Amino acid sequence: MARRGHGDGGIDERGDGRWRLRWRKDGKRYSRSFRGTPSEAKRELRRLLELETATPSRLTVTDYLRKWLAEDRNLSPKTRERYQQLAERQILPHLGTQPLQKLTPARVAAWHGELLRAGRSDGRPLTARTVGHAHRLLHVALAHAALRELVSRNVASLVHPPKVQAAEVRSLSAPEIGQVLQGLTGHRLFPVAALAIGCGLRRGELCALRWGDVDLMAGRLRVCASLEQTRAGLRMKEPKTRQGRRVVSLPEVAVRGLRDHWRGLLERRLVLGLGRPEPDDWVFTLADGSPMPPNYLSRLWKRALAVRKVPRIGLHGLRHSHASALIAAGVDPLTISRRLGHGTPAFTLSTYGHLFADTDAAAAAAIDAALGHLS
Repeated sequence: MARRGHGDGGIDERGDGRWRLRWRKDGKRYSRSFRGTPSEAKRELRRLLELETATPSRLTVTDYLRKWLAEDRNLSPKTRERYQQLAERQILPHLGTQPLQKLTPARVAAWHGELLRAGRSDGRPLTARTVGHAHRLLHVALAHAALRELVSRNVASLVHPPKVQAAEVRSLSAPEIGQVLQGLTGHRLFPVAALAIGCGLRRGELCALRWGDVDLMAGRLRVCASLEQTRAGLRMKEPKTRQGRRVVSLPEVAVRGLRDHWRGLLERRLVLGLGRPEPDDWVFTLADGSPMPPNYLSRLWKRALAVRKVPRIGLHGLRHSHASALIAAGVDPLTISRRLGHGTPAFTLSTYGHLFADTDAAAAAAIDAALGHLS
C-alpha cells in the first residue's frame, strides 16, 4: 500500500482509485475514505487540513457554508446548484455573519420566523415548505461541520422546521387521460405523453431514453439513467436508488406511440441519407439529433396543451396520473413502487396514501366475500 506524506497528513493508496486520507489535530488521529485520482485525493486532503487549521472561533456561517458547497464532492451538480441558491437567498443574508461556533437553537428558531414573515427578496413571506428546505440544508452543513469538530453540536437538529400542510397530488381522472391522449394524437409529444401516463417515467428519464433501451417486440423498456439540466449544461446521472434502474412493461398505447415515432424518424433519416438509428441514439431529440433538454421539453409540453386545448397538467403530473390509475385498478403497492422506481413501497404509500384509502370499502367487501361461508 503506497503512502504519501502531505504536511500534517498523509494519503494511503487502497487500489482501484480508493484512498485513505489521514491527518492529526490536537494530538488525535483522523482518517476518511476517498475515491478519485491521486491529484483529487491531494486536493481533498488539503481542503480538510485547511478546515482543521482554520481558527474555528473566527469561522462564520458564510465562510464555512460557501467553502463546503464549493468543494464537497459528494454533491451532484444539480443538488449543489439548488443548495447554493438556498444558501445565498435564505441562509447567508440572515445568518451569514454569525460565528459558526456561536450559532444557537434560539437563533435558528428566530431565523425561521424572519423567513416566514419576510424571507423573499421582495420582502414577502416565504412558504413553510421553502423554509423547511433551507433548514434541511443548514442541518446537513452543520452535520458536516460537527464531523470535522468545527462545532460541538448540530444546533439545527434541536429545532424543528415549520410544519408543512400536505398538498394533494394533482393527477388526471380517467376521462381526462383520454382527453389528453386523444387531443395529442398526431403530435410529436404523443409518445412522451403515452410513456409518462402509461409507464410513470420522470421527465429526466424520458429525455435520457435511448432506442437500445426500448424493445417494442417484447413490449417493454429499460430505465437506466436520467438527463439532468443545470446552469453548467446537461448531465447524465445514475438513478438515486437501485430500484430506479428498472424494466417497465409497456401498455399498448405506449407501444403504438413509439412505433409511430420510430417510423417517422426512419422516414426523416432516409430523406437525409442517415440510415437507421443506432441503439445509442436518443428517442426524443432536437433537430440536430442531440438529446432534448428537460426544461425545453417542459416548454414544448406547455405550448402543446394550450394549442390542442386539452386538460392542463405538468409532465410530472402525468407520472402521478399513472400511479393514480394503477391504484384505482387495485394494483398492489409493491408493483406500483417498482414501476415508479421508488426506493421502497413505504415511500409510495406516503405519497399516494390518500388514494389507497379510497379502496378501503372494496377491501371490506372482499373480506365479507371471503368469510361468507361463516354467515
